[in-house]
Formats: sequence, structure tokens, C-alpha cells
Amino acid sequence: MTDPAQPAPQPQPAAPLTEAEDKQWASFAHLGGILGPLPALIIWLVFKERGPKTSVEGKEALNWQITFVIGWVVLIILSTIISAALAFSGAWAIAGLFSWLPFLLWVVNIVFSILGFVKVNGGGSYRYPFALRLIK
Repeated sequence: MTDPAQPAPQPQPAAPLTEAEDKQWASFAHLGGILGPLPALIIWLVFKERGPKTSVEGKEALNWQITFVIGWVVLIILSTIISAALAFSGAWAIAGLFSWLPFLLWVVNIVFSILGFVKVNGGGSYRYPFALRLIK
């Protein structure tokens, strides 16, 4: 049994990441974008206080993933509306082209995520060409 007079042990803060671990988790934050925004969010939330590079790169990867999800939802809605309108008017070939837009954005996400991983894993820093900077 515990003695009520003794204070409960306090949890200790996690140890800071080594430089190699910091670079590793920072690069994984970018590579996780292939799976969606959740890996970047988890890595940033868990390691932002433990490593400066992970904090910066995780935030950048998360901002890109948020931008990607917003763009993907908008493209799904627009391409569905435009494709349906064109299909009803008889322009099937053009309607088919518009239905590929969300897939092309997904390919762009994969390419940018891999580029970010390679750049950060090589010791640099990666900034996505266009991303909403929602998380400061």
C-alpha cells in the first residue's frame, strides 16, 4: 500500500531527441503524407517539444496535408458537378478529363511528400511550393 503522507511521483518530461532522431522524425512527417494528414499530425504533436527540426518540418508537412485535403474535397465537388453537367450535354470525353483532377492532386501530394522526405533526410529543410500556413 502507498503511504498517504508520501507525495505521488511526478511524471518526468520526455528526453530531447538526438540530432539523428530529430532528422529521422522530421523526414517521416513528410513521408507520412502518402498516407494522409494523420501521420504528420501525430508526429508533430508527439515530438514538437522534443526536437526543433521535427517541430518545424512536422508543422510544414501538416500545413501541406491540410491544404491537400481542402483542395481534394473542393476538386471532388467541382469535378463531380462539372463532369455531370458536361455528361448531360453530351461532352463525355471532356467530362472524363475533369473526373481525373482529384487523382492528379493525389499524385502531386505523393510527389511533394517524397520530395520533402528526401530533402529533410539529406539534412535540409523543405517548404512546399503552395500551402496554407494555418498552423503557425
